[in-house]
Formats: sequence, C-alpha cells, structure tokens
Amino acid sequence: MENTDGSPARRLTEAAWIRLGVVGVTALAAVLYVWDLTSSGYANTYYSAASVAGSHDWSAFFFGSFDASNFITIDKPPLAMWAMGLSVRAFGLSSWSVLLPEALMGVASVYVLYRLVRRSFGPVAGLIAALVMALTPVAVLIFRYDNPDALLTLLLLLAAWALLRALEDRRLRWVILAATLVGLGFNTKYLQAYLVLPAFAVTYAVAAVGSLRHRVVGLVAAAGTVLVTSAWWVVIVDAIPSGQRPFIGGSTNDSALDLLLGYDGLGRIFGGGPGGAGPGNGSVGPVFGGPTGIGRIFDIEFGGQVSWLIPLAAIALLIGLWVRGREPRLDRVRAGYLLWGLWLAVHVAVFSLMTGIIHPYYAVVLAPAIGALVGAGVVELWGLRARHRLGGVALGAALLLSAWWASQILDRTPDLVPGMDVAVFLVGACAAVIVAIPATLVDATRRRAAVAALWLGIAAVLAGPVAFSVATVVTPHAGGDPLAGPATSIGPGAPGFPGPPGGFPGGGPPGGSGVPPSDTGASTDQALITYLFEHPGGASWILATDQATAAALELATEQPVMALGGFTGMDPTPTLAELQADVASGKLRYVLLAEGPGIFRDGAGGAGFPGGANTTIASQRDAWVAADCTMVDDTPDGGSVLGAGALYDCAPSP
Repeated sequence: MENTDGSPARRLTEAAWIRLGVVGVTALAAVLYVWDLTSSGYANTYYSAASVAGSHDWSAFFFGSFDASNFITIDKPPLAMWAMGLSVRAFGLSSWSVLLPEALMGVASVYVLYRLVRRSFGPVAGLIAALVMALTPVAVLIFRYDNPDALLTLLLLLAAWALLRALEDRRLRWVILAATLVGLGFNTKYLQAYLVLPAFAVTYAVAAVGSLRHRVVGLVAAAGTVLVTSAWWVVIVDAIPSGQRPFIGGSTNDSALDLLLGYDGLGRIFGGGPGGAGPGNGSVGPVFGGPTGIGRIFDIEFGGQVSWLIPLAAIALLIGLWVRGREPRLDRVRAGYLLWGLWLAVHVAVFSLMTGIIHPYYAVVLAPAIGALVGAGVVELWGLRARHRLGGVALGAALLLSAWWASQILDRTPDLVPGMDVAVFLVGACAAVIVAIPATLVDATRRRAAVAALWLGIAAVLAGPVAFSVATVVTPHAGGDPLAGPATSIGPGAPGFPGPPGGFPGGGPPGGSGVPPSDTGASTDQALITYLFEHPGGASWILATDQATAAALELATEQPVMALGGFTGMDPTPTLAELQADVASGKLRYVLLAEGPGIFRDGAGGAGFPGGANTTIASQRDAWVAADCTMVDDTPDGGSVLGAGALYDCAPSP
C-alpha cells in the first residue's frame, strides 16, 4: 500500500493518532478533575449537607431539602442534589462521594464536546476543542466542586448533541430529546439553562432537513417539550400544601414559582429589591462578578476564569461565517458556527449585562463554546491559509491577540510563574508571524516550520490556562463563591470588592482560595456535638441555628439540623409562632444563636437577596429564645459549650 495522502495506510495512521489523542485528552481531564479531589473537604457545605439529607430520606431527596426532616429546601431545583444524594447512598458520606459525581460529569463533558465538534468540524477540531475545555480554569474548578453548574454543563452538551442529530433526521425524536435535556437543565439551575435556546432554535430553523413547515413543527414540538419538562417539578411542589412539604428556600412566600421568578430567576437578570425581580441598581452584582457592563467577562473576577481564548474564538467565528456564508442551507460546518457562536454570544451578553447576583463560576458554560470555536477556527483558518492569504493573516492575528490577552491576565498574578506573561506573549508573537506567511510563498521546509509554529502558538496561548488550572487543583476551595486559579487580592476588604464583612454563606469566604478546610469544609465544635449526643432531645432536629453552622453539624453528625432562615438567614421561616409550635410539640429542643448579626441579617444582602425585610422575624426569634429558653452552661466558668455562640435548651419545663 502506498503511504500517500488519502491512502488507506494514511487514513489508518490518522485514525490511530486521533484515538490516541482522545484517550490522552480524556485522561488529562480525569487527572485534573479527580486528583486530590478531597482537598477542598465538602466544598460548598450547604449543598453537601443537602446530599446527606437526600441520602437518608426520599422526600428530602425529591424536594432537594437541606435537612432530612424537611424543614427547608436549598435555593435551587433539586437535580444536582439527586446525583450527589445517590452517590452518598451508594458509597457512604465522605467528601469523595459528594464530589465524585461532578468530576465524572466533567470528564464526560470533555468527551461529549469532542464528539460534538468532530461531527461538525472534524476530529482534529474536536481534539483541540476538548483540550481547551479540559484546561479552562473555571471548568477545572467546577468539575471538582459541588455546585449545580457541573450537571448543567453536561446536560446542555448532551442537548447540543441531540440537536445536531436532529439536523440530519426528519423524525422529531431528536429535537424532542434536545428539548427534554434542556428541561432537565432547568431543573438543575432554572433559567440559566434557557440561555442556549436562541442558539438551538436558530440553528435548527436554518440548518435542519425538511421543509420550512417541517422545521416550524419541530420548533413548536420542542417548545412544548421544554415547557413540560421544565415545569413539572415546580407544578408538583406548589400543588402540595405548605404544611405537608418543606419551605421553598430562597422564596418570599414558600413557592417554587416565586423562587423561579424572583431571587433565583428573573431577579438574577434584572436585579431589583430583595427576593424579587424588576429594575434595581444591581448592587449585588459587583460583590461577586464585577461591575455590570460589556467588559465584565474580561475583568479581574471573570477574566482568568474563562476569557483566555475568547479573542481567538471570536476571530474564528467571524472568519468561519464569512467563508461558509454561501454554502447550502444544510451545510453542517456553518450550522456548527451558528450553534457555538450564538451559544457564546448570548451567554457573554447576559452575564455581562445582568444586574442581579452573578458569580464568576457561572462562566463554566462558556468553556464548550470557546473550545468548539477555537478548534473549528484553527482547522478552518489553517485550511484557508493554503488557499488564500487571508487565512494565514487571520490565524496569525488570532494567535497574537490571544497571546497578548493571556499576558495581560498573567500580569494580574505575577507571583504565579514569574516572567510567564512576557514569555507567552513573545512565543505567541513569533508563532503568529510565521503562521501569517501565506503557504503559497514558502517551500516544503518552511511549510513544516509553519506547522511547528502553529502548535507552538497554541501551546503558548494555553500555557496560562494550564498554570491557572494547576493552581486550582492544588488550592483548597470552600464557600459559595469559589474562584479558579491562584489566590489573589479578590476578597472582602480588597479594592473594588464591596463584600460584607465576615465572609459569605456556604461554608467559607468568597473564593476560598488558600483556606485549608476541615473534612466538613467548615468548623464544628466537638463539645457541642458531644453535648447534643449525650443529651438527646428526641426531636426531629437535633438543633436549630444559622445555615453555615447547620451545614457543618449535619455533615459531622448526619443528623437533621434546622437552618434558621435558610441559605441567607433571611427566609421568612420559621416565624416566631412556628418556632414556638415546633418546641411545644417536641420537634425541636435546642437552638444555637451565633454571636453578632447574621451574614445578611443586618441588611447587607442588598438587591437580589431574598428576605431583606425579614430582619424582624429573625430578631423576634432571637429575642424569644434568649428570654424564654435556658442557656446551656456546662463549663466551670459558666460559659457556653460553643465559644462562637450561645446554646439554648427550649424544652418546656416539666
């Protein structure tokens, strides 16, 4: 057999190389996402505690309750908690069993992206896309963390896979499957799942087989499917009377619909008053994600998480659409550009302009689109380089701009790898110059040099994400707002970070970088645990306290703990009357009051947080407990069993 381009021997060689590459990239993702997985303890202890509840009680599992006695749910729909709850049921409680599902979701996401991009742009583009996603710092963070974004990302990628199948098959089953997976994403993180719908709808309308009428029917069927598969959990939960289910955490009126339309839905996009949607100053946004504006995705909070290769992806998208503009309607390459380009554009626009709560880790859903466009762009522009001078110039410009932007991000953390910012820019610039030379002007030797320069340029622009990803793996993280990469000056008290003093809920400070957690991810007091087990109250909850302490105690004891006021401490439950009724009925005996105001109980929550007007409810509870319950005092000097608060026994006198 002749070993020439296009021969069977050549194809076999390429097939073997691609298989080796797929195995290598998947293995790299597995190492990044699983290596020393337990270093962050239970990471976001609030969600970890909910997984414990779901592993002990099927009702708590269904509702996504924080505790097995079903006092209150977490402030999200339950699907991500189901994955963790099943893992804890199967393997027992440990930080490994809680975090393993997210790591496996990450590995699966990288492989699914390879298959997706291969379908549109070929195997080399698929490999590059998978590599870019695997090394995106925020992906490394989230696929080692127990926030819902890991499952959301995987579900949306699977939905994109079904959509691409739907483009080639007249049967509606694939577009209905895509819509169903988006609905599952909705039950993972509500409205954020819908940000892919414009990309899906336009791509299907433009590039699906069949007549216009057939495509319209498909879109209508998909819309109905999204509605049904999204709404079922909300409808079921709100149909159950309040007294027969847990309070819906994060809502203002114990309604899942209120949570969807307010604090965890439209309120995130439009800001507004506590717990509600509507116009507002968006004062919470800058606390977590930097000032609102089109440059937010490149700012100090978001930039190092995900934006490294956006310049290359943007140039690839523009050139790709220009090159494929006159292709037939069913062209699969152009469909790929439409899908990933709109995916990226819609997410960047919404994340940049939303005025409610936003966390930098939301950006993990950008990683697939960036990876896909980078992979497609490198292959497309390299092929264009052989036919047109624009190809080499565009590819060189994309590498140069990406290398420059990587150097700017690295300059923000000069102690990470000293001198890397300069090295990345210089290597990237040299590679860009060589690649920009049109292929028609060089001989075979120089063409081989251009190939080497291309891969060197790709390595240069990926060096920064690699450094940030390694720093993410070796740095423990905790809390509700983790950040990928090395520890930086971002945090309470840092310039431009108007966060409330004392940190944020969820078991740790914002970012959590550099804070070695305990096995529970938050401190617990052994004296308190010992006392509670030695003096059992026979109640439904072993204790009622703020959510951070409640999460730590639930993880340490695997017993239900009542989180007063839910995640923020300001949910309007329990009211004083409800607390008194639980005590009178024997469902609750002990209450732990933390010293000082709660994290958001002094009104610091700002726009977008629920329950800002509920300080009165919390104050009434605290006042009654302090006045009518007996402080537990079992130390020689008369102090509490917990140095950071006061433990009260509220059992009625015999």
